[in-house]
Amino acid sequence: MFNSLSDRLTATFKNLRGKGRLTEADVDATVREIRRALLDADVAVPVVREFTGRVRERALGAEVSAALNPSQQIVKIVNEELQEILGGETRRIRLAKNGPTIIMLAGLQGAGKTTLAGKLSKWLKAQGHSPMLVACDLQRPNAVTQLQVVGQRANVPVFAPHPGATSTELDQPAGDPVAVARAGVEEARQKLHDVVIVDTAGRLGVDADMMEQARQIRRAIVPNEVLFVIDSMIGQDAVNTALAFDEGVNFTGIVLSKLDGDARGGAALSVASVTGKPVMFASTGEGLDDFELFHPDRMASRILDMGDILTLIEQAEKAWDKDEAARMAKKFADQEDFTLEDFLAQMQQIRNMGSMKKMLMMMPGAQNIRQQLEQFDEREIDRVEAIVRSMTPHERLAPKIINGSRRARIARGSGVHVSEVNGLLERFAQAQKMMKKMAQGGMPGMPGMPGLPGAGGGARKNAKNAPKKKPKSGNPAKAAQERKEAEARRANAAKALPTGAAFGQQGGDFDPSQLNLPKGFDKFLGK
Repeated sequence: MFNSLSDRLTATFKNLRGKGRLTEADVDATVREIRRALLDADVAVPVVREFTGRVRERALGAEVSAALNPSQQIVKIVNEELQEILGGETRRIRLAKNGPTIIMLAGLQGAGKTTLAGKLSKWLKAQGHSPMLVACDLQRPNAVTQLQVVGQRANVPVFAPHPGATSTELDQPAGDPVAVARAGVEEARQKLHDVVIVDTAGRLGVDADMMEQARQIRRAIVPNEVLFVIDSMIGQDAVNTALAFDEGVNFTGIVLSKLDGDARGGAALSVASVTGKPVMFASTGEGLDDFELFHPDRMASRILDMGDILTLIEQAEKAWDKDEAARMAKKFADQEDFTLEDFLAQMQQIRNMGSMKKMLMMMPGAQNIRQQLEQFDEREIDRVEAIVRSMTPHERLAPKIINGSRRARIARGSGVHVSEVNGLLERFAQAQKMMKKMAQGGMPGMPGMPGLPGAGGGARKNAKNAPKKKPKSGNPAKAAQERKEAEARRANAAKALPTGAAFGQQGGDFDPSQLNLPKGFDKFLGK
């Protein structure tokens, strides 16, 4: 969504590198480029004017002139100001103290309210809540049916006493959405659901009838949160639409849908600043799991190509199988061979984390390789998995037995060329050797650094076989004293490396739970 804006801002900051001092002309040129980048991204003109004014004022102040690295200070200022116009702080749902928490969704037709209702309900269910959906969009054809399908996919109950309009019954009068909303809240209270999500009707444009209906629903159910769902690809009209809905229903938060689109994304930077209401959630894809809490600081980091490591870690922790990670950690600690069975298990773990492209785009500096990432075929993981699954259990445990005829059979079974099978086996053999070296001799390229469990013995062996230095002194008494001191130092060094010590941990057995990273990854990271 923000690729164009990110590219322009990154290029602007590159021009500041290496400058020990920034003149007023440098600041004005930088602010001018930032202004152009924001306008090209469809950010509202008043927001651009206010944003660049604050950046220029701070850039000409003491915090930049006194900085050791003025260019980094400019980036820091832009980052902080981006966070401010995106809402400043992460805003979470305010839960009701008594009774169910009522969440009302409002927005134009086509913004994605119905699908988002399912995403929000699934997200809340994963947080330990018991949500229920209420179908109050009785005017759009098959809107009730769509919500029922979405609720079924999210495994969340849907209250839909009225079928609403269908494609064959457009002339029939729709039911009363206000009565449905009121009955839905009462149904949730009786069945002890702690969250009620009310899906309301939308229009192709803002009109009086639409706003009046939304006001009546709001007065009838008195929601704890009114979320305005806006299409991130709407462009400059986003501000006018948001202001109209804010005046009509006084929404409490914003949800950005279709944030994975290829539009310029100015709506996200404009709406929160103009309305003063925070962006609370973002929809990043078509799947029900493509939904996340909106963090202004992380989004600002993504726009400035600083990455979003915290979100990446959260996704990994949510999708990673802890039992599998513990099994792999124990296997690595015992210096057992890493097999293709283990490799297949790790591939499945990675698949559970979601799109590889999205994960890699969260890494710092990802904009520099965005073109390569866009060309990356997600189906490559499927092909690799098909190759491994086409092997027999014995071949996965002992890949050295895979000769030419076996490779041809595996290629036919997985629907790939023999060359792809050869390439996979070669890469796997290299990774296997590197992991074995890591387990036996510590971290590669870091002499004297103990590795994972079992590495201590190798370190002591290397110290024992190291050539002894000749004494510096020619005096026999002094030479004997020097040798005695050298032996004492070697003995102390050996004591400091007990078997089972990992990363400087002294004594006791290694506890894999002390490492936060998934244990299947640390082997590859060691390469």
